[in-house]
Amino acid sequence: MQLEPTTLDTINKWLSGNYDETTKAEIQDLLDRNETTALTDAFYRDLEFGTGGLRGIMGAGSNRINKYTIGTATQGLSNYLLKKYPGEKIRVAIAHDSRNNSDVFAKVTADVFSANGIHVFFFEALRPTPELSFAIRHLKCKSGVMLTASHNPKEYNGYKAYGEDGGQFTSPDDKAVMDEVAAITDISQVKFDRIEENIEEIGTGIDKLYLDEITKLSVSPEAILRQNDLKIVYSPIHGTGITLAPKALAQFGFTNVTIVEEQSEPDGNFPTVVYPNPEEKEAMTLALQKAQEIDADLVLATDPDADRVGIAVKNNDGEFVLLNGNQTGSLLIHYLLNAWEEKGKLDGNQYIVKTIVTSNLIDAIAASKNVTCYNTLTGFKWIGQLITQLQGKKTFIGGGEESYGYSVGELVRDKDAIISCAFIAEMTAYYKDKGTSLYNALLDMYVEYGVYKEELVSLTKKGKSGAEEIKAMMEKFRNNPPAQLGGSKVTTLKDYELRTETDLTNNTSKPLELPKSDVLQFITEDGSIVSARPSGTEPKIKFYCSVNAPLADKAQYKEVEAQLSGKIATLMADLQA
Repeated sequence: MQLEPTTLDTINKWLSGNYDETTKAEIQDLLDRNETTALTDAFYRDLEFGTGGLRGIMGAGSNRINKYTIGTATQGLSNYLLKKYPGEKIRVAIAHDSRNNSDVFAKVTADVFSANGIHVFFFEALRPTPELSFAIRHLKCKSGVMLTASHNPKEYNGYKAYGEDGGQFTSPDDKAVMDEVAAITDISQVKFDRIEENIEEIGTGIDKLYLDEITKLSVSPEAILRQNDLKIVYSPIHGTGITLAPKALAQFGFTNVTIVEEQSEPDGNFPTVVYPNPEEKEAMTLALQKAQEIDADLVLATDPDADRVGIAVKNNDGEFVLLNGNQTGSLLIHYLLNAWEEKGKLDGNQYIVKTIVTSNLIDAIAASKNVTCYNTLTGFKWIGQLITQLQGKKTFIGGGEESYGYSVGELVRDKDAIISCAFIAEMTAYYKDKGTSLYNALLDMYVEYGVYKEELVSLTKKGKSGAEEIKAMMEKFRNNPPAQLGGSKVTTLKDYELRTETDLTNNTSKPLELPKSDVLQFITEDGSIVSARPSGTEPKIKFYCSVNAPLADKAQYKEVEAQLSGKIATLMADLQA
């Protein structure tokens, strides 16, 4: 395989440019060994500064996470801020997770901001992503950066950029920031020389404020008081959750929290797991063993930057079962709406938010309580944007997305596993106080609203060829939608890229209100939904399947669930035919 001329040009630019000798030696070594595939993947493009920032594999190259791509992103963000807020004293906040080099990249980010005359609030040590979102708003910053690749494998790192509302940038600001980053064509345009007086360390003071504000949100403190010895197992999976989740649980009033010691130490190699992702059963293995050992009521595990949480509960056969993101999100909304209703707090001015690929069970629950449920595009930034838009007009109770990210109240504009851990524990105490369990609460919810079963099927397509393959698949689905899925006729096609909803039975279309996004949704006659979208952060195309059926009696749950699993398998077989 030959290197393409444009790729070779970029490689030579790095070898002759103002880059450090270690970086140049790494590139030269790949050239000497004729590693054309590795060189192509590292240099065939500039790592794209997307709407959420950067994410990629660490290493030398224009398509890699390193000092220079981080520096370029920060210089672009600085240029945007200086243009948007001329003459103002600009403040930003920076935090980082436990990944390898996150602390190094955080320092580079601080250096560049400071060199541009921007005041930096710099967290003294690793902290969760949601606390950064809180700090941006509390400290009246114009922006913030979190150095993290969330739950990606250990080879990855990333850069999440935030606006002044504490949410990730949305239109038109996201495009403006991307344009500024793209406008930097030479590394000499990046100011790397740190100005010490522009950097201020922050830490425990913000922790206390954040935890105190979370505690004020509690809806059922009396249930916690009676169930304060609820047995909770918690794992931070070698991440930032260890800094705040145990404190949040303690401050809510829980006195019996067991931490999974083998995973309590922050470590960017994530030595006890394959992927540091609570969505993966394997990552929960040690927590489940501990839960079995102590006969726990609840298992909680957070990802490296503590914005996602996975949970496990005991079923009626005494086995611990993992709940998926849709189940946990539905339970949480169901609990919050019931608890608010019991306290007489629902007055028609409240709302909840979910994404278009998150369970429609949440819509059904909200409708039954006469609470507005908004649907946004995939990505918590859209939920955050809506909270900001409605602030002072309506009250946000809670919301979330199927990928294990939820939030409660208006403190942050990102998914928040610290708040979520506290409220999932509160919810468990609430049901235990009523003489039942979280698992039985799930079954009762299904009897009331029907069983909604969702499954995410991801196909990984790596590198340049993979990206092209994903693009071709989306084009095929867009131009030739399947006629039927799972034995049911496809009646509706929602194309969020073209922003149209087409009724396939009579070929009429109407506009979709949401912003443009590369998502396709196929809806069948019997209410099944398949959504297809390329991942914005990983080399994957994702298929979100959703099916539902009534449940007459709790005893029939396993049977109905098995039928729905079979239906999802049929849906996917039809889609890939």
